[in-house]
Amino acid sequence: MSLGRRSASAKRGLLAGVALMVFCGAAQAQEAARAAPASPDGLAPGQLYMEADLVIRDDKNKITTAKGEVEVRYQGRTLHAQELIYDEAKGLIRARGDTSIINADGSVQYADEIVLDDEMKAGVATGFSSRLQQNVKMAAASAVHRSDTVNELNRAIYTPCDICAPDTKTAKSPTWSIKADKVVQDKQRQLVYYRNAVIQVKGVPLIYLPIFWHPDPQAQRKSGLLPPEISFSDRRGASYEQPYLFVLSPSADLTLSPQINTKVNPLLNGKLRKRFYSGGLEARFGYTYDDDIAAPQGQSGDETSHSYILASGAFAINEKWRWGFTAERTSDDLLFDKYDIGGVYEARGPYVADDRRLISQVYTIREDQRSYFSAAAFTIQGLRPDDNDRTFPIVAPLIESRWEAEPAVLGGRLRVRASAVALTRDQSPLNAPPLRLEGLDSRRATGEVDWRTTFVSKGGVVVSPYVQARIDAYSIDDNLQGVLSNGSRSDSLMRGLGVAGADLSYPFFKRYNNFTAVLEPIAQVALSPNVKQVVLGYDTTGAPIYLNEDGLAFEFDETNLFRPNKFPGYDLYEDGIRANVGGRASILWDDGRRASLLIGRSLRTEDNDVFSQASGLRTKSSDWIVAASAEPLRGLSLFTRARLDSEDFDLARAEAGANVNSKWGFGYVRYLRDRSSPIATNTNGRVENLDLGGEVYVSKNWSFTAYGNRDLQADAWVVRDIGVAYRDECLRLDVYYRREDAIGNRLGATESVGFRLTLATLGEPIYGN
Repeated sequence: MSLGRRSASAKRGLLAGVALMVFCGAAQAQEAARAAPASPDGLAPGQLYMEADLVIRDDKNKITTAKGEVEVRYQGRTLHAQELIYDEAKGLIRARGDTSIINADGSVQYADEIVLDDEMKAGVATGFSSRLQQNVKMAAASAVHRSDTVNELNRAIYTPCDICAPDTKTAKSPTWSIKADKVVQDKQRQLVYYRNAVIQVKGVPLIYLPIFWHPDPQAQRKSGLLPPEISFSDRRGASYEQPYLFVLSPSADLTLSPQINTKVNPLLNGKLRKRFYSGGLEARFGYTYDDDIAAPQGQSGDETSHSYILASGAFAINEKWRWGFTAERTSDDLLFDKYDIGGVYEARGPYVADDRRLISQVYTIREDQRSYFSAAAFTIQGLRPDDNDRTFPIVAPLIESRWEAEPAVLGGRLRVRASAVALTRDQSPLNAPPLRLEGLDSRRATGEVDWRTTFVSKGGVVVSPYVQARIDAYSIDDNLQGVLSNGSRSDSLMRGLGVAGADLSYPFFKRYNNFTAVLEPIAQVALSPNVKQVVLGYDTTGAPIYLNEDGLAFEFDETNLFRPNKFPGYDLYEDGIRANVGGRASILWDDGRRASLLIGRSLRTEDNDVFSQASGLRTKSSDWIVAASAEPLRGLSLFTRARLDSEDFDLARAEAGANVNSKWGFGYVRYLRDRSSPIATNTNGRVENLDLGGEVYVSKNWSFTAYGNRDLQADAWVVRDIGVAYRDECLRLDVYYRREDAIGNRLGATESVGFRLTLATLGEPIYGN
């Protein structure tokens, strides 16, 4: 029979659970049948539903007994037992016989017997166990439910690891667990406390702690220890870094990570995160008081303060406007290397500096479907051996805007752009250390109109005519190049630029049994009048020295082959009559595999000395551009891009790589060769390096990791490490060996061994929340 009745007071908190561990055997079988999260049962608030094979009511003694497959549903929870007795006179409720409680969140509690008072605010259980969220299991010989927020377990064990062998009911030792004489779960403070705790690995006791605590696994964010990192290196000696997370508020937290070293003084790292209604900020920082680290081996001179900050913030003003900032500075060029601080050279804002350089910026951006506006200012700190921060410009302001007309103009897309920038230098790089001459200052304002449309003929020829027109205004001061070549120290000028042309393509499609082949000849014609380039002065051979603040890292490749103006910035501009020609071939298989190949070059009526000799674009016939990519197998991708000399097909620049991801592991390899890089100064412009890494799974739980970066030009490894990792459902342990060669000839080579341990529910997953 079944019985439904209201009891808002006597049944309140009937199924308030205690966090306990799931046992194998009967508990596992019960879970399979009953552990699905409770669904809405249609009961009104405060209503209790009970069903059993037999319900007996003793009105004289005020005892209600339910027997045989008892099921009670109340406020989203479901209780199963073989017998339930409610003694109204004594104010006790007793459930026994394969007792289980299924909560609305899917967690399950089991017990041999449960006794509660009639207000359901206190109770005792024997043989209790439970499975919580994140696969956490806890068990105890007995448990006391003291209130709605405090549960106490005696002779208890805690683990998020599997304790049952796969597909069997046989128990196995968890990878790690915590045993304690007493465990207290404080839901209000969101902490779990232990008394006389022993941390075990594979059942072997490793650490004894008289008092220990960690965040409740059900807590979203809670202060506590995060996984430590241990390493040994000849630069810092033995090193131990222990992060601790302080939750300051629901929207802010602070992580302090003191790094203790045996060969150098300690370093305090910190990370502050704060969320606001309109955005958020993040700030990493560090401080130490140690010897001068610029000398060989990092130890020389008087002790002094060393610090760094890596901060960023982004905020929405309204639906269209936003603003933000980054603050990146360090007191020492080698501080990050000496203390092995990772994640330094990352993009934290819209403007990104080169490798081993820091950028501090403030910006605002307005954006909608038809327009874009940004204003910014930034400074750069260089950490390379030859960098002199006084020669880097202060960029303020940098303004960029774009507007697109709607509807179409003359059947095509009309776009209007405007930009402006001012650069101020404190010192010139020309004989700067001994003379400290004033640096070049420049200001530019630009307005541009761009129109383009597309026609497709009946035969499939695609024609896209375009017209671009631009006006630049420049003002230059402290031009030492002009002084040295009998020119002007200060100058201002205006110039008009323009280009007209068309893109043409004629794609061919051919369908085969299981793939489609596409062949697409491409051509672009561009005509520009001679441009008045901004000349600062002349070198000893009489060749002009052009102003080039925004295109120093220019590379000719497939990304700009079909651009009317190949320069990425504004200072230099491509002129003359020219044609960019090439062809693209693709094969697209029905099962998702694909391959493509692009070959092309640029042709012009006369040489153009605005391009550097090493660019491959200076002569009438440019170098050849080749780019290919393929995904021949699922989980495998290949790519290569190269520039071949126009005369002898010698390899001027090449980049190739592969990525693989499968059930056996993952990995990547990258190769780069550049015979004349615009940013390589210490190797006569030649760059050649190899970068590779990955992880190979040798079994279900064990894997090998490796990473290496080799400078092939110097015939030396920059960094390399190998390691072994163990992982299962609740733990990952990495042990690795790393060797780093000399950095900038100022810090010597170093070797280190590191340990990284991540325990499920202790640190990383909680911190990630």
